[in-house]
Amino acid sequence: MKSILAAGTIVLAMVATALAGPEGTYSVTGTNPGRSGTYKGMVTVKRVGETYEIVWNIAGTRFTGSGLGAAPVKGGSVMGPADSGDDTLAVGYISGRSFGIAFYVEQPDGTWDGVWTYGGSDQVGTETWKRR
Repeated sequence: MKSILAAGTIVLAMVATALAGPEGTYSVTGTNPGRSGTYKGMVTVKRVGETYEIVWNIAGTRFTGSGLGAAPVKGGSVMGPADSGDDTLAVGYISGRSFGIAFYVEQPDGTWDGVWTYGGSDQVGTETWKRR
């Protein structure tokens, strides 16, 4: 009986994670565009109306972004207001006088993998979010 309850708890936890969408707090690791260095930090994703607010804290520097999501439907993706089923995020961000864009996709293990760049760059960085 205990093993059945444990298995049920695990399944419920997996379903809750799958339905959570991108909202949450994550450890972040990344590479700068052109592979010119690596970084670590934290990122928080919060639903604000029909969009997402994304706040990074990397080495004491705060970056703020707004995101739009897309959810899988019948083999495709449907874009629209923020939804717990979103598995893809497009994010525009600012930091001081700099701006950029990032794109993230949720992976089967619950991490979010992305690519990003900043205004005026011709190279791409990478980023992975792991839920805390």
